[in-house]
Amino acid sequence: MRIRLLGVAAVAFVSMPALLLAHVSITPRASIHGATEKYTVRIPSEGKVATVAAEMDVPEGVIVEVLQSPMGWKHEVKRADDRIVSVVWHVNVPPGEFVDVAFVARNPRQGARIVWGLRQKFADGTMENWTVDAKGQTRPTAVTQLSATR
Repeated sequence: MRIRLLGVAAVAFVSMPALLLAHVSITPRASIHGATEKYTVRIPSEGKVATVAAEMDVPEGVIVEVLQSPMGWKHEVKRADDRIVSVVWHVNVPPGEFVDVAFVARNPRQGARIVWGLRQKFADGTMENWTVDAKGQTRPTAVTQLSATR
């Protein structure tokens, strides 16, 4: 019995990194106050339904300077005054595949972290929020920690 439990625990432990990465996420996870940084948003489709869009809310204090979409795909932006406050990438990510989109942004000059609003839309009309979990906790894959130096 003990060996069986250890085997189940080992499978769960080995599978855990895949589960943690199995959703829309942003990198890098750490940056510097006021730095101009290239950010990458990974958009996977792990289930049986294709992803058709990914939405990102740009937190206050972050200035998006350049956006990138995969060839032939589109993005739309929402602005408040001259600042980009959200981006929607219209994509077609079949099950079992992923796509990376990127943007360049200037980080806020103060604060401990940036919490990105990340949502994923599927072909069946459902949407998943990847910023907070079911318990209302902020997911680490939606956060960039900020510091004075790396």
